[in-house]
Amino acid sequence: MVLFLLFDGVIHLLRIAAVVKAFAELGLPLTLSVPLGVVELICVVLYIVPRTAPLGSVLLTGYLGGAIAIQLRVGSPLFSNALFPVYIGILLWAGLLLHDRGLRRFIPLRG
Repeated sequence: MVLFLLFDGVIHLLRIAAVVKAFAELGLPLTLSVPLGVVELICVVLYIVPRTAPLGSVLLTGYLGGAIAIQLRVGSPLFSNALFPVYIGILLWAGLLLHDRGLRRFIPLRG
């Protein structure tokens, strides 16, 4: 998951053709590509560092929520495009819950 998000952040900075095309399809100005890439990379770095991982998870959740809103606004297919950020968020939080014992006490999952 981390590698995917790092890759995504870097391609936003590089403004590769796929990013230019996606921004046009989503109705976003390309000038937002670099700032969004920087925000994503900062959030991922916070997620990678164990001490700041919970903060990184919260910030990435907000970032992914924005991605969901944009996908829904343009009418993207629900289960493939619009909910893809939800799947990423679930995996991020699952990884954090498996790694952080203190967080498991704070967010107990009962079976």
